[in-house]
Amino acid sequence: MATYPFTIIGDRINPGFKNTKALLEKEDLEGIQKLAVRQALAGASYLDVTIGARGASDPVFLRAVIEAIQAAVDLPLCFDYPSIEVQETCLKCYDIERAQGRKPIVNSISEPRWAMVELLRIRPFKVMVMASERLENGAGRPNKLSSEVVSVAKRLSTELVHDRGVPPDDIIIDVSVSALSSDTEGLTKMAIDSVRMIHNDPGMKAMHITGGLTNIGQLLPAKTPDGADLRNLIERSFLTLTVPHGFDTVLGTPWKDYSLLPEDNPVLLAFKEIVQLKGLDAIRRLRKLYRG
Repeated sequence: MATYPFTIIGDRINPGFKNTKALLEKEDLEGIQKLAVRQALAGASYLDVTIGARGASDPVFLRAVIEAIQAAVDLPLCFDYPSIEVQETCLKCYDIERAQGRKPIVNSISEPRWAMVELLRIRPFKVMVMASERLENGAGRPNKLSSEVVSVAKRLSTELVHDRGVPPDDIIIDVSVSALSSDTEGLTKMAIDSVRMIHNDPGMKAMHITGGLTNIGQLLPAKTPDGADLRNLIERSFLTLTVPHGFDTVLGTPWKDYSLLPEDNPVLLAFKEIVQLKGLDAIRRLRKLYRG
């Protein structure tokens, strides 16, 4: 098991993965337990848990999944739902003693979903703040600039600390990692720049920074022309540019290789070029990378 300078939240208990979707459809709780154990043994510090839309329609099964996972591993859990009602079910079901007294994570609270902070009345939890969207004229709007991301992160984290009593160490800021294959707006660069700016802000120094790392390689070919794992190298390129600047919590698959790349790695060099581009220029440079 590799040791990394960041915390890993295991992301595999999610129907977005075909094998996990099959386990959930068959209600194979033993299979879910084995998946939880595999992630724990691979080095995960938390397990992200979502059963998708069924979380809202079938709270009985949701509780059964949480109880099965906690019977198999003693890791704290991260509940990944946009619904306050589903999060309430998760928090009431969570057995903190099984997790050795460690708080769960609520993933995630955003400015448009700010009512979710009222869940703190149920039990203390670590708050994942989605800083990639803001509330504007009563509606949620996606952020396209790093300054917007940082502004939202600062505004929400300040309220959590000063008005809700959440310790800074319990706040995890999600800068949102986008799929590179469709990034024509510079969202990957936005995330990278946001990491640096949040890390350098004295008011957010004790807080953590995260993003869904698996997202960045979506829809890319599996291999480079010379047979290397392209998606993993793209993930590691992102980490290489962000971990030294405060990206310290990875939402990803714990058995993957997340070691940082040497400065002369060809995929890292290409990645640096790609994130500086927008529109078709970015897509063309990315295609050149995976087509050789």
